[in-house]
Amino acid sequence: MDVNERIKAQLAAQPVVLFMKGTPDFPQCGFSAQTVSALRACGAQFHAVNIFEDPELREALKQFSNWPTYPQLYVNGELMGGCDIALEMYHSGELKKLLQEAGAA
Repeated sequence: MDVNERIKAQLAAQPVVLFMKGTPDFPQCGFSAQTVSALRACGAQFHAVNIFEDPELREALKQFSNWPTYPQLYVNGELMGGCDIALEMYHSGELKKLLQEAGAA
């Protein structure tokens, strides 16, 4: 399975996927930590992928998503954006609503 197929498989397996630096319990950048905090504050169930564990995935995901930075938050296979967008959605209440609609909160 090539890297793009692996990305698609991960997105298809869970309604909410966060590609991040580190893990939810041990984030390795402030932006990833803030995004995890917003998801947890919404009571979200999400799958996290540590991009540091797979350099091929780390590079391929930038092309796949056309988004150059991490974290990258996906809901129902669709890229929502990075930390700034996730926090903006959290503060407006939109993130919780979207997660509820996806059956993840």
